[in-house]
Formats: sequence, structure tokens, C-alpha cells
Amino acid sequence: MAEEWALTQKAELRADELALVARLRHGDEIAMNLIVARHRDRLIRVAANLLRDRHEAEDVAQEAFLKAFREIKKLRDDRAFSGYLYKICVRLCMDKIRSRKPMSEAIEQGEGGTDRRVETKILVHELLEHLPLEQRETLILREMEQMSYDEVADMLDIPVGTVRSRLHAAREKFRLIYLEATEGGVA
Repeated sequence: MAEEWALTQKAELRADELALVARLRHGDEIAMNLIVARHRDRLIRVAANLLRDRHEAEDVAQEAFLKAFREIKKLRDDRAFSGYLYKICVRLCMDKIRSRKPMSEAIEQGEGGTDRRVETKILVHELLEHLPLEQRETLILREMEQMSYDEVADMLDIPVGTVRSRLHAAREKFRLIYLEATEGGVA
């Protein structure tokens, strides 16, 4: 019964999104605001996980919305709007990452000691930098954003098999560098 209700809710959300995108194509500002409200938080979270900077993530999310709205005519199927929006966001993040000058970022600690969870989070983000960009973005989308394999494949415009192989390689490499870092090696 609960599964049936969840499927019905999902179908209603898809139908609602489809109607909003159709209105958006005709310049409906209310539809645009509703789409932004629906996707803003997750879009920022995706960008923040990739860029590791909340303010930069907010800028990228806004840029992604603007680009998606400006280029809505390029979208062939209105049902694909959310995937289209997230692809734009990920590509903008990757462009930002590629344009950054390579430098190791110093993480400043506050006054007293830090909480163990904070230390672990900082370590994870430092170690993610050691993964190749394709593996890092795939791992972040799957593990941190909890996207399905299909969603990751759609967002990165790659086959599901490539998602699986990248994830396997990323998890293995991350495991090895994590073990090295926690056993006294340098992160």
C-alpha cells in the first residue's frame, strides 16, 4: 500500500513538473519561480559537494537555472527537464574546477580542538582531491547525493556501465588513500 502511494506521488510530481515546463516555455514567470523553488536546494547541494564552497555553489546554481531557462528551446522532451538542469549544473561545476589554479588548500582550525566528525569530513574532502575528476564527480553524486546509477549516468551523459566502473575504481582508490592517510601517511 505504501509503495503504491509513493508511486502515485512520484507520478503526480512528474506530471506537475511537465505542466510547469510547458508553462515555462511560454514565459510564465510563476512557473519559473515554482521550478526554482522545487530544485534550488538540491542543485546547491550538488554544486557544493562538487565545489566544496557553498557561496560558489549558490552562484553556479543560479547560473544553471538561467542557462536552462534561456536554452529551454534546446530541450527536446519536457520530461527530461530536471536531468537537463542538473547536467548543466554539473558541467558548470566541472568548468569551475578545471579553471582553478592547482594549489593545496590550507584548512584553518578554530580555537580549541575539533570534533572527530568534523576532522573526518575534512579528511574525506582532502582525499577526494586525490581522485581523478571523473571518478570524484561520480563518487560524489552517487554516495554524497544518493543519486541512483541511472540518475548519475543521465547527469554525466555516460552509460550506466561506465558509472559502475568509475565508482568501483573511485571507491578502491579512495579506500587505499584513506588507509594510507589514517595509518600515518600524508593525505
